[in-house]
Amino acid sequence: QVQLAESGGGLVQAGGSLRLSCAASGRISGINGMGWYRQAPGKQRELVADASSGGSSNYADSVKGRFTISKDNAKNTVYLQMNTLKPEDTAVYYCNVRGHYGAVPLQAWGQGILVTVSS
Repeated sequence: QVQLAESGGGLVQAGGSLRLSCAASGRISGINGMGWYRQAPGKQRELVADASSGGSSNYADSVKGRFTISKDNAKNTVYLQMNTLKPEDTAVYYCNVRGHYGAVPLQAWGQGILVTVSS
């Protein structure tokens, strides 16, 4: 199995910043992409940002210009720097990893980390 260790969530005032981290370990021999999703109460889970192994990144329109995704490939770790946070960014954030173990493709999700932005 693949284990994802998430950290960095918490409570912050509107306009503040937080940095999320997610480190992948376990049975994974290659990573194709890592990203972050979020789910607010009563809403569906949505993509926040994704970074492929090829170096491209993709962001939700609602976070463009405020959030930045980055990876440390040597550490199998993905980060999400969140600036100018808004109350509507309040959600549980989930790390997602897509890769393979040998010839077997895999996808893993973190347990989720709560981000609360107060107004």
